[in-house]
Amino acid sequence: MTAASELSFFASADGDIAYLDIGTGDPVVLLHSGYVDHRLFEAQIPVLAADHRVIAVDARGHGWTANATQPFRWADDLAALLRHLDAGPAALVGVCMGGAIAGDTAIEYPELVRGIVLSGASVSDFEHTHEVSRQVVAESQRTLYSGDIDGWLKVFLGIAGGPFRSSDEVDPRILDHLREMALHTVAKHAPGERNWHVPMTDTWARVPKIDVPVLTVNGTLDSPDLLADAERYAGTAQNGRSVLVEGTSHYPNLEKPEEFNAIVLDFLRSL
Repeated sequence: MTAASELSFFASADGDIAYLDIGTGDPVVLLHSGYVDHRLFEAQIPVLAADHRVIAVDARGHGWTANATQPFRWADDLAALLRHLDAGPAALVGVCMGGAIAGDTAIEYPELVRGIVLSGASVSDFEHTHEVSRQVVAESQRTLYSGDIDGWLKVFLGIAGGPFRSSDEVDPRILDHLREMALHTVAKHAPGERNWHVPMTDTWARVPKIDVPVLTVNGTLDSPDLLADAERYAGTAQNGRSVLVEGTSHYPNLEKPEEFNAIVLDFLRSL
């Protein structure tokens, strides 16, 4: 695992943003899913860094990045970091929340982006319509906001299996990895604390303006509504396509890292 001592810190307008900066070449920014941190990409970082400058970021309130004390947007944080590092235009690779951040950044700051990969992600204001997935989201919110961390963790780890598998069908090493990151992030927060995040709205109307290459990468066992939305995203952007990774759910980068890495490298070569 990445040691905290290997991280760098950018003094943003509202606390430090932690990131790993390794390798040389065209910049690739890795954006993790909710409740975890840059370590989600441990199987991707060394492979990508062989030929690219890899910047793996801890989003605000996650990992080693400061919690928010004032209103913020993910895309604004990322844009400020990229400008600080003189790392744009960059390819953005995001999983779940990270994919939404990548899309928002491509919309808001097109000059900083040369291509985006969205894995397990759609627009940032996506809402589940699949009943099982809606129940998972509701239970996740209920347990987390009430301070039932054990209950929440069970729900959170269940997402790795997806709506058609139990978490018992996922490699326990993946679950341990997710658990460690999630507990680290959740420990930074208190139940009922104010959520300073300002979500973007009406994003679908702006996706057609994205003119950089877009790739959606999803596991075939992920939620059907998310898969449909990813297909829609790839078809709505000006230059988009979609890829499915068989036998995986929300984290194809963890379940089949070699296949995921090959897909991403192929995309990066096309830019």
